Amino acid sequence: MRIAIIGGTGKEGRGLALRWARAGHAIYIGSRDAERARSTASELAALSDARIFGGDNAWAVGEAELAVLSVPYAAHSATLGALKSALAGKILIDISVPLKPPKIRQVSLPEGKSAALEAQALLGLETPVVTTLHHVSSVHLGDTGHEMDCDVLACSDHPQALELVLGLISDLGMRGLDAGRLVNSIALESLTPVLLHLNKRYESAGVGIRLTGL
Repeated sequence: MRIAIIGGTGKEGRGLALRWARAGHAIYIGSRDAERARSTASELAALSDARIFGGDNAWAVGEAELAVLSVPYAAHSATLGALKSALAGKILIDISVPLKPPKIRQVSLPEGKSAALEAQALLGLETPVVTTLHHVSSVHLGDTGHEMDCDVLACSDHPQALELVLGLISDLGMRGLDAGRLVNSIALESLTPVLLHLNKRYESAGVGIRLTGL
């Protein structure tokens, strides 16, 4: 599959690019700074010997079948607004969490209740939104030698899009679980600050979650 990573030069984007590329997907890293994206793509392609390309965000979305939004929440609305037409008809994976620095270990609900709900409202039904990957350590993602021993919850109002994304999560080396309708993204996004607190309290490189009884 051809996957665009919007804001793909950050830690999460780089880790996702490496792992999906090694699973056989073609990756298009996007950034507001096209040259930075091309430089990152060249670096990651050399590390993985895989298909990773770079350019600006609009170019990356245009080249791909599916897009991942990996930008700070402060840039969430503006980024989606600028790419709305390019995203039409494509699945968007939104991994955003509405954190409010410096209080990143406290839950902060946005006006629209969750970043994912805001994304779906802004983009409209022609762009199915799936929200996921909030509880995965960027440190562990970037270390491709690290086994991803955690579960990944995903929510969407679009069952077919959700099933496709669960398959992509499996390609990352993790178990993806259907966590229901997009409104449940409120709970998923709210758990991230709790995990960040646990990271600090117990000096962890990346707390994950594992669900039992399934």
